[in-house]
Amino acid sequence: MYTARNKGRLALGAAVVGAALALSGCASADPLGSGSSTGASSTPDSSTSTGTTDTIVVGSQAYYSNEIIAEIYAQALENAGYTVQRQFQIGQRDAYLPALEKGDVDVFPEYTGNLLQYYDPKTTATKSDEVYAELKTALPDGLTVLEQSPATDQDSYNVTKEFADKYSASSIADLAAVNGLVLGGNAELEDRPYGPQGLASVYGVTVDFQATGDTTVDALVAGTIDIANVYSADPRIASQGLVTLADPEGLFLASNVVPLVNADIADELAAVLDPIDAALTPEGLTALNVLSVDKQESSDQIATDWLTENGLLS
Repeated sequence: MYTARNKGRLALGAAVVGAALALSGCASADPLGSGSSTGASSTPDSSTSTGTTDTIVVGSQAYYSNEIIAEIYAQALENAGYTVQRQFQIGQRDAYLPALEKGDVDVFPEYTGNLLQYYDPKTTATKSDEVYAELKTALPDGLTVLEQSPATDQDSYNVTKEFADKYSASSIADLAAVNGLVLGGNAELEDRPYGPQGLASVYGVTVDFQATGDTTVDALVAGTIDIANVYSADPRIASQGLVTLADPEGLFLASNVVPLVNADIADELAAVLDPIDAALTPEGLTALNVLSVDKQESSDQIATDWLTENGLLS
């Protein structure tokens, strides 16, 4: 079915796993850098639904929410008769996209806006449909995306309620009148188009940058930073009483959940994965994240329960 892209998979897969373990300890695709540690591989002896013995490799970022979606994909594929190998907690895009491009990983939950900016930093698209259309043409040969989900988990800038009250800040634009601001987030934010440079060019907001990684929300609450880059589906926005600043100028691209897949098997996998992404809503994704962060449930249990509740497990 896709022999050329599978050639040498076992040897290359071992290298990817090694790189994943090394990178996941110090990098994350999530602005907050947090993640659960399921990371187990599953390689049942059953053949795929097409009668081949090829293994579908499902990967995830080092980010708990992304791992939950990856586990949902993995369990649905297993339920459809595929043999699945999990390579979770791989790290940032610089680590896992080369593995996808080489065919070492076949399926990966992604986010349309951030993925588009990775491949086309000069894109001016911001609306969901525009971003999705441009993304499909920006991807390298061998990769494609399936249908995007209504669910979004995109970058957002947040401040404490005390800060918002003090400076009457409800929009990013309101920050232009405040001096001495410190922006915190994952290390890669410093060079992203929506980072310090984007704040200055789009909103006239000048900030210093501090790489806060896993401690971003803690740093914001403690007052070490003034603005935090937090994913919009993060339950800590509500639990910590943070204020998400409006983005009227579209600094952030819409980032809908979307499966990034090996183009050779895209049509085959769409029958399994498209219904999942259609059923996943923004509120539903946040609820899944609450189960992980607040309830400390495992990704595999969260995935099984969600698939069952949505009638996607036979």
